[in-house]
Amino acid sequence: MCDLAHWQPRPTPDQRTLHGRFVRLEALDVERHGDDLWCALQGPDPALWDYLPYGPFTERGVFDAWLAGNAQSRDPLFYAVVDLASSRALGVFSYLRITAQDGSIEIGHVAFGAPMQRTAGATEAIYLLARHAFDDLGYRRLEWKCDAANARSQRAAERFGFTREGLFRQHMVRKGRNRDTAWFSIIDGEWPACREAFERWLAVENFDDKGQQKQRLEALRE
Repeated sequence: MCDLAHWQPRPTPDQRTLHGRFVRLEALDVERHGDDLWCALQGPDPALWDYLPYGPFTERGVFDAWLAGNAQSRDPLFYAVVDLASSRALGVFSYLRITAQDGSIEIGHVAFGAPMQRTAGATEAIYLLARHAFDDLGYRRLEWKCDAANARSQRAAERFGFTREGLFRQHMVRKGRNRDTAWFSIIDGEWPACREAFERWLAVENFDDKGQQKQRLEALRE
């Protein structure tokens, strides 16, 4: 049994800027990020909003109101993902279910525009939030949850190193549909191996002169 006699609640995230090689994570701000995100999230991905509880947005005013609400929220705590090559915000995501007393935190509300999907920057964004949760804040558990019908999100969770924990059947009703929720996690004892795999994958030498990966992230954990 793990001795937690000296456990202390962890600090809550303070939304500091997190810097990577491909992206920068900033506190979501409507004025600073709104134009970029409106363009990025209106892109040619018809499935982007299918499993999120909101969207798609066809009116800019409604979209800005949604962003403003997210920017003011403390849980979920939203970040804009800024692509360093273009200096444009190409996606949003958040920490949520922040349980400082138990050292548990979740990554969710992931909405990456088509220009960011399947890029090194998208992977680095997840790595930056995970590293901040474990290494800077000292959390014990990082969660990922998604609709069990969302195969894309489940593949992403497994690629990032999350372990499938189970299925909450008939967990929610979203957009007039039943949602069974698939649960995934990384715990602190697993994080060093996940961190090493992320860092080896993100390293300059893992990409060729066309920016294509040489080794898959999953292979680096084997």
